[in-house]
Amino acid sequence: MKTILCALAAGALSLTAGSAFAADAATDAAMVKLAGSSGCTVCHSVEPSTKAGEKPVGPAWRDVAARYAGNKDAQKTLTQTVMKGSNPYDSHWKGKAAGLAMPPNAVAINEADAGKLVGWILSLNTK
Repeated sequence: MKTILCALAAGALSLTAGSAFAADAATDAAMVKLAGSSGCTVCHSVEPSTKAGEKPVGPAWRDVAARYAGNKDAQKTLTQTVMKGSNPYDSHWKGKAAGLAMPPNAVAINEADAGKLVGWILSLNTK
């Protein structure tokens, strides 16, 4: 529990670090809270790591937003990845993340909330 709270606090701090977001502050806070309570922040963060040589378990959400910008199927595809997990042999995050497969998360978050979270991630400002 302490780990999740620390991750949630770190995520909230990264939200207030002066970067512009597509959503308002209340939405940002609600999505960070949802991500923390669903276990997402154990492997993911909003911002890419700035520590030399450090690779997170999962990609930073700004990197996800940048990678899927303009992809009309991104919302549906990523929501299904959250719910069902990813293929460990099809990682396209080499060099940005540890390369582990994302586990299925249907026990931790419902599909409607996963869709909201994915929509928020895709709305993040990547500049």
